[in-house]
Amino acid sequence: MLLSLLFDELAADLAGPGVPPARADARDLIAAVLDKPRFWPTANQSLELDPAVVSAIEQAAAKMVRGMPMQYAVGRAAFRYLDLKVDQRVLIPRPETEMLVELVLASTKPGGIAIDVGTGSGAVALALASEGRFDAVIATDISADALDVARSNLAAIPAEKRSLVEFRLGSMLEPAFGVTARAIVSNPPYISPTEEGDLPAGVRDWEPPLALFSGEDGMAAIRGIVRGAAALLEPDGLLAVEIDPRRAGRARQCAETDSRYRDVEIRADLTGRERFLVARRKER
Repeated sequence: MLLSLLFDELAADLAGPGVPPARADARDLIAAVLDKPRFWPTANQSLELDPAVVSAIEQAAAKMVRGMPMQYAVGRAAFRYLDLKVDQRVLIPRPETEMLVELVLASTKPGGIAIDVGTGSGAVALALASEGRFDAVIATDISADALDVARSNLAAIPAEKRSLVEFRLGSMLEPAFGVTARAIVSNPPYISPTEEGDLPAGVRDWEPPLALFSGEDGMAAIRGIVRGAAALLEPDGLLAVEIDPRRAGRARQCAETDSRYRDVEIRADLTGRERFLVARRKER
């Protein structure tokens, strides 16, 4: 089949009846399945595609028509410089979490151990290992299924960096007890179950609830990480946690009222939303 014909077919299917063709969605889907740059399909519409490739693209499109996010439909998601495997066992990595990694890389000196709490697909831990200069990166998750996905993504980073990463099963920081860390980072669950109806359908209906919801007020995981991290961080060690902008004040108060921290800040993401809690461990 000519790519141009497939392009038209997908654009109509993804939009649905009576809606203008979703050409951007079709373009992005074809590029994702073929592992090509985003605008490659537009520039190569005279290409004849192999039937097996057409079938793979059409199967992914059928999943998207049912509402499945594109990353799950194609089984991959981009995160910083990494191409990661993802499925419904883990959250889809988000652009704001890429900023969390950037914040940690810019705020830590070389060496030491980094702990990624609730690693999911392994996105944060693997980015820190591949781009940072840590001696080791420990990635924890309460979900054995999520850790299976994270381990499968170890191949996404350079071979010489893979031995830096250790995956540990358990709740929050429990698997890292006894470790002294230079940085503790997390994109934890931070949504209240009462807010489930406010979530986009692509999140609410497809992403794992264990990675989304955290206690009645959405703060349980953040409170636990703030309390537990202080016991593991080395002096001047960094705590960096992604948060819900609606709860930035409560997150900040949680760290400010803990006498073991100093330099508590809330940092904004690229849209100006209060997105990250940052703090330093005081001298012991």
